[in-house]
Amino acid sequence: MQAQESVEIVPIEPDQYANTITADDLRQLLVPLASDQFEGRETGTDGQIKAARFIADKFRSYGLPKVGEEKSYFQKIVYSSESWDSVAMNVGKKGYRHLWDFYSFATKNKDLPSATINTVTFVGYGIEDTRYNDYKTANVTGKNLIMYGGEPMDASGNSLVTGTKELSDWSTDMDKKLKLAKQKGAKFVFVIDPNIKENIAENRRFLLGRGMSIGEGADDTEEFPNHVFISSTLAKDLMGKKAKKVIKFRDKAKAKGGVKVFSFPTKVSLAQKKNSKKLVGSNVLGYIEGTDPNLKEEVVVVTAHYDHLGKRGDDIFNGADDNGSGTSTVIEVAQAFAEAKKAGDGPRRSVLCMLVSGEEKGLLGSKYYTEFPTFALENTVANVNVDMVGRVDEKHADNPEYIYVIGADRLSTELHEINEAANKKYTQLELDYTYNAEDDPNQYYYRSDHYNFAEKGIPAIFYFNGTHKDYHRPSDTVEKINFDKMAKIGQLVFYTTWELANRDKRIEVNVPQKKRERRR
Repeated sequence: MQAQESVEIVPIEPDQYANTITADDLRQLLVPLASDQFEGRETGTDGQIKAARFIADKFRSYGLPKVGEEKSYFQKIVYSSESWDSVAMNVGKKGYRHLWDFYSFATKNKDLPSATINTVTFVGYGIEDTRYNDYKTANVTGKNLIMYGGEPMDASGNSLVTGTKELSDWSTDMDKKLKLAKQKGAKFVFVIDPNIKENIAENRRFLLGRGMSIGEGADDTEEFPNHVFISSTLAKDLMGKKAKKVIKFRDKAKAKGGVKVFSFPTKVSLAQKKNSKKLVGSNVLGYIEGTDPNLKEEVVVVTAHYDHLGKRGDDIFNGADDNGSGTSTVIEVAQAFAEAKKAGDGPRRSVLCMLVSGEEKGLLGSKYYTEFPTFALENTVANVNVDMVGRVDEKHADNPEYIYVIGADRLSTELHEINEAANKKYTQLELDYTYNAEDDPNQYYYRSDHYNFAEKGIPAIFYFNGTHKDYHRPSDTVEKINFDKMAKIGQLVFYTTWELANRDKRIEVNVPQKKRERRR
């Protein structure tokens, strides 16, 4: 068999495509994006949906394929949160404090506007196991239960469940007891927690429930009965005169391998009222498939967030610089690559130009993508992120042709070198690395969408013009944008992405990852 000759790859000069990124084209994109018709583009609002459609229409006009969900240009992002609006409990006439005398998790309880409990059934430790069973003679359907946390131990410190000093999952997984109580038909459960102060401190952020969780959120409330964890002091007040009997029955259960359940009267009133929120947005995907069959599975992802702060009363936060400028730039980069592809000069690797939402809510859109990527992260060569590139800060008032470069050398020295070389050859901007310093107090490296890629070990570069007096104000408007400067930065973004997509070898991760808590 005759050996196949290798095909020489002739480098394509990208100037003709980079030069399609112009100040006039950027203006035509940014003027509508930063207008009142998009109402500040806040994630989850009509304004954000309109902006997403605007971007998708541009990608459609460039002839880009639909690689999003349901044959669209969109990746739906969903986040949810549940927190307590109010939680209250009284025993008799005495009130108790949530997160002090008792606690409960909003995600595992249903709304309970008001309830009065007059009878409680003691079920020991609430365990059903081969060695120890509190439910062997019990029918607790429709009953309000009280149980101890943990598991019974003998005088030698051995668990009656495991027969050793090692605790079973009845101690380490409290959900197991609660799910069992639900399966047995319990109506409400009080869990006595002797370590209540430590457990409240350890779980405070989950108890407050203010953060957004990725996805629709599992309906955990169907698996659990409504329940609260209570202090030993509150438990004694709830039991009243029956407290000694409860302790007696608990101790006897250790010898008999399970408790003899019994019920006793009480007078508890409680209410659990929740706040449930869902945030739905979308990432918009502009995909240019690579031309090299050996490299097209690898992808360079170019990102910018298109969402902003929306409306506050009569004020509209149009976010021309933040981040209408980056959005317009990435759309133009997508068009430049689309033109190259049409001319037969498409990139060897694939390029994904992705506009994300949810950045202003905590980098949510890019986080969602890196958890549920359209293209495998192991094949993602680099992330090129553009966030605020249309203004000039005070430091550079006399020289507007600059850009802050952040993160390029944090994981790959090659990425830094590629950007430096592209700038030297084509754009000659001043590359300012002030904000790339690890001890810079602003910590911008952790504050834009590229960081979600970097956190996954993917080299990332972030282009940024610095802040100004209009940052996050209604006065961040389009007439203050420097489009000539913005076009040059857009061309640098294109040139750097072009090199990443066309070089023979993908760049290497050759700098140890330094993780740090993200602040925003």
